[in-house]
Amino acid sequence: MAESDSGVAERRITVTDNAARRIAMLKEQEHCENAFLRVAVSGGGCSGFRYGFSFDEERHEDDVLFEKDGVAVVVDSVSLTFLDGAEIDFVEDLIGASFQIRNPNAASSCGCGNSFSIA
Repeated sequence: MAESDSGVAERRITVTDNAARRIAMLKEQEHCENAFLRVAVSGGGCSGFRYGFSFDEERHEDDVLFEKDGVAVVVDSVSLTFLDGAEIDFVEDLIGASFQIRNPNAASSCGCGNSFSIA
């Protein structure tokens, strides 16, 4: 959970054990040990908004940091408005392997799970 300077709990996201392990493995594989996973929401996709994932080493003033087992995930404050209460997971199944977001703010999402709409 993120906290403000005053110690009051702010918006939050949860990173699952599977996601933390996968992020750590990818950082090692890509030789970017100082990087963190940036999760962002942008306009587009088949449902109105889409999720974006990238490794980054530069934090911005409006970024909020979340940590799980020594792995850092950063979300900018605008994206966090859409992601408050969400869970980031990494899932492997017969179709493939991917990061997935379970977002309680999404009114609907597309079949691929990479875009969503807000009510």
